[in-house]
Amino acid sequence: MSIDVPDHEALLRLTTPATYGDGMASRGGALHLSSVLPAISDAIGSPVSTRIHANPAAVREALGMPTASSVIVVLVDGLGYWNIVSRIGHAPYLRSLLSDSVNQRPISTCTPSTTVAAMATFGTGTCPGLTGMTGYTQRNPHTGQLCQLIQFRDAPEPEDVQRMPTVFDTLTGRGVRVTSVGLPKFANSPLTRAALRGSDYHGNLSPTGRIRLACEAAREPGLTYLYIRDTDKVGHAYGWDSDRWVGAFEGVDAQLHMIRRRAPRGTLIVITADHGMIQTDPDQRIDVAGHPELAQGVHMVGGEPRAPMLYTDDDTDPEQVAQRWQEALGDLAQVRTRAQAANAGMFGQIDDRVIPMLGDVIVHAAQRVTIVDSRTQNDKATRLPSVHGSLSMAEMDIPLIMDMA
Repeated sequence: MSIDVPDHEALLRLTTPATYGDGMASRGGALHLSSVLPAISDAIGSPVSTRIHANPAAVREALGMPTASSVIVVLVDGLGYWNIVSRIGHAPYLRSLLSDSVNQRPISTCTPSTTVAAMATFGTGTCPGLTGMTGYTQRNPHTGQLCQLIQFRDAPEPEDVQRMPTVFDTLTGRGVRVTSVGLPKFANSPLTRAALRGSDYHGNLSPTGRIRLACEAAREPGLTYLYIRDTDKVGHAYGWDSDRWVGAFEGVDAQLHMIRRRAPRGTLIVITADHGMIQTDPDQRIDVAGHPELAQGVHMVGGEPRAPMLYTDDDTDPEQVAQRWQEALGDLAQVRTRAQAANAGMFGQIDDRVIPMLGDVIVHAAQRVTIVDSRTQNDKATRLPSVHGSLSMAEMDIPLIMDMA
């Protein structure tokens, strides 16, 4: 394996937003989380086009993905490309796969680089501007208040928020086998209903049991999806550079290797993630509640600590808020109005119905900065040791690693 790991400063530097589409781009394009399921659909012989990806064969070829009658795609929550490479000595199976040049190239996740937005981007093969899932919290257009989109607390029905067809739904409608495997409690969760509806869901409480179910399903042609949440859960609780995270990473590597050993011969295994993680700096925590110049004119703070969305008061000009925030934060963040963010392609194509869900001002934290609002967020949520959501390489670059059983 020969991968040059940038220094920490470079990994934390904000990048340009990844683009969407079938062609090659400096960041994103065909090398994007939104491409993964369209590419797999082509690999199994039932190509699914989406609003973003009209040519599934083109993105499959760009990703270097071979064809196979059966595919197991594993999404490991929070396992960014640079998180893997930085701790690759603890993951012998992944290390062996990174010796293949096609697996050494990261792809990009969506903006914001967070689970809610990324799971819908992955499941539909589109983008947050179409799915309406644009952050951990966002404005509910029916009530005008913040709603949370993991459990869909104070939110509209999942199918009302996310109206794009999923790749799973399209394949199932054609008679293609699509199986999802995960914890039983996620079978009909709001996030599953929104982003990943359309599969035959199988749940099991143990990692070994879930792997057994996935490998049994893969005996028949079609698509099997397996979700692993360990690294994200431990990263948020203890930090991605903690010993506990390393232990979770070792466990994930062992699970992935078990899939390789138990999958039927000829099964294509695809490993990806929704986002990476960075370690926060408590001294770089900015609380809007303690900064009158930031709170002025801001009715609500949504999004997440690395990518807040500001909803301004009705009588306030968002451009003035954006200017004031940029002057106050300097190089600690990039601040854009909603129009500027849209013009930069951050959310991809944007349906008119999604516009009210987006913040009037979009902020991306730099370095190890987090931006919180203790007026509405609890103390634990504002002091997580590892987070994600912004535009750094560490958060945006995700793996696309393939193996053939």
